[in-house]
Amino acid sequence: MDKLNVLETQVAIKKLKDFFEKRISEKLNLTRVSAPLFVAPETGLNDNLNGYEKAISFELHNYHKRLEVVQSLAKWKRMALKVYGFKAGEGLYTDMNAIRPFEELDYAHSAYVDQWDWEKVISKKDRTEEFLKSTVGEIYEVFKETEAFINGLYPGLEKKLPEDICFITTQELEDRYPGKTPKERESLICKDKKAVFLMKIGGKLKSGEPHDGRAPDYDDWELNGDIIFWNPTCGEALELSSMGIRVDKDALEKELKLADCEERKKLKYHKMILSGELPDTIGGGIGQSRICMFFLDKKHIGEVQSSFWTDEIIEECRKEKIFLL
Repeated sequence: MDKLNVLETQVAIKKLKDFFEKRISEKLNLTRVSAPLFVAPETGLNDNLNGYEKAISFELHNYHKRLEVVQSLAKWKRMALKVYGFKAGEGLYTDMNAIRPFEELDYAHSAYVDQWDWEKVISKKDRTEEFLKSTVGEIYEVFKETEAFINGLYPGLEKKLPEDICFITTQELEDRYPGKTPKERESLICKDKKAVFLMKIGGKLKSGEPHDGRAPDYDDWELNGDIIFWNPTCGEALELSSMGIRVDKDALEKELKLADCEERKKLKYHKMILSGELPDTIGGGIGQSRICMFFLDKKHIGEVQSSFWTDEIIEECRKEKIFLL
């Protein structure tokens, strides 16, 4: 049985988002900024995600100009940090709304994506695994504070987060669970540890396959990862954040070559990295609807966001008494 009715859920979503946004901005020293809904493709600022998803585009007819709806703001944020003059230790965050037409719709995936996109300037010396883990630790503290806050308002909600988050690399995970698929590995480790930061995503493992795809031109594949929680309401592992220290010149050169994408060096954004014009940064995206789904004990992301669902999904949810917005 649902612990919050539809109207109570709407009120709880606002309270939860407001609390998390305030605390994450304070913890990471972030300033809220406005962000674009679309960008010009020739800038190279749009996110290529796993490399196969095609962004939605449209023509601005009076100007004969084609624009793309953003898939995330991973690259735009780094450019903005330079243009706005942020210093080391300072950063920005924004409400990012995107449309992802290649998404496979299910309980945790929607064609509509809403997340807090954040980015922070760091020093060259901070391009380390130690600094990455330290930042993840700060973010995890905000997750725990948010759980305590919302559970205090709604005592019927379940406490799910452990005291500490587990750090593990994709290769360590493959070694631990040989013969399992990447998603099966994630599920097994998350069910065991409850909260995991899975590191080093993008490069090939000993098996010859990457754990998951990652665009070669924003995260350093040796210094990135996903925050994944075990969601007992669904009995599944749920990714709430993808983040990492961003590529510098050397990492960009290496990853573009590995991904067979060296033609991107001609784009403005990539040229600025190769010439050292952009600051060293760390950043990521934190799913707003997924956070609400997780902390409010919801079985389907459609319970906390209004999106499109197929007739089959709607009927399945109706049978399970899941109310889709």
